[in-house]
Amino acid sequence: MPLDLALALPGALETLTGGSFYDRRLVDSLRGAGHGVAVVTLPDGFPDPGAAAMASAVAQIAAQPAGRVVIVDGLAFGALPTAAVAGITAPLVALVHHPLAMEPGLDPAVAEALWRRERDNLALARHVLVPSGHVAGLLVARYGVPRARIEVLEPGVDRPAAAEVARAVPPLILSVGLLDPRKGHDVLITALEGLGDLDWQAVIAGTPRDAAHVEALESQLAASPLRGRIRLAGRVSMEERDRLYAQASVFALATRYEGYGIVFNEALLAGLPIVSCRAGAVPDTVPAEAGLLVPPDDPVAFAAALRAVLTDAARRAAMAGAARRAGAALPGWDAVARRAAEVLAQVVAGVRA
Repeated sequence: MPLDLALALPGALETLTGGSFYDRRLVDSLRGAGHGVAVVTLPDGFPDPGAAAMASAVAQIAAQPAGRVVIVDGLAFGALPTAAVAGITAPLVALVHHPLAMEPGLDPAVAEALWRRERDNLALARHVLVPSGHVAGLLVARYGVPRARIEVLEPGVDRPAAAEVARAVPPLILSVGLLDPRKGHDVLITALEGLGDLDWQAVIAGTPRDAAHVEALESQLAASPLRGRIRLAGRVSMEERDRLYAQASVFALATRYEGYGIVFNEALLAGLPIVSCRAGAVPDTVPAEAGLLVPPDDPVAFAAALRAVLTDAARRAAMAGAARRAGAALPGWDAVARRAAEVLAQVVAGVRA
């Protein structure tokens, strides 16, 4: 039976971030399976959008029909006023990409306030969808969410057509991720400065999210002796992103935390060796045979891992083969949508009961 659903998220569904991409492909796949999914575009600025925007978001969600299951992206769900969440009649399902309080660099008092509100709001959700077992474990251990109310829906993949693009010369080190402090692009740039004796080029692609951080990255690059070899590409089209993956020889993301990391799936599909950090869900997402993981915020260790991949052709080839095999085994979004529909149908049945 077709389900009547809505997905509420801050900003446009077309925004090029991992979370928005997950949301968009989930909506597309559920619609493709015959379910009705309305998209509710909440104001930007979450988790702290301002009083007027917060009131607007609450009103938009509260206006949904009482029988419609409303999936609320975690960037908004965990920040909504708890009293307002309790007063919404439509059944709510939280989609938590990663807990708000886990964002690196938060003031401790802000992190504590976010944790308390998200904990209280999650207690009101009919069910919780998460992209990884890592996030599920956090919600159980730190937020008191019963494991039976959590469903792990790891992202699916869209298999690109075979690219007719040659690997770049010199070797291209590709990093894809929001231009945001959490992604560690500053660490990557510092690490690359320790590899000046090797032949390579690098591209950092990602949607700007934190203007001050983008300015800091630009200043860091301007002062770097290797600035001519590192390109801060910013937001790129999906076509350009696919071309960069096809041209790259190594994928590198010096992330400080990931609830999953869809870009790692993209790198596996492209058959790329991965250099990243043991942070959040990364060790569960990146197969050991396909990646080298180092501690976060350690540019010396990150540079050493990149050097090992760049200078050892046999090791690089073995990692690339492991990446291709892992990418071939990843599920498509249709399988993710089928499981999501099963879970959401159970929510509907529980509401009716």
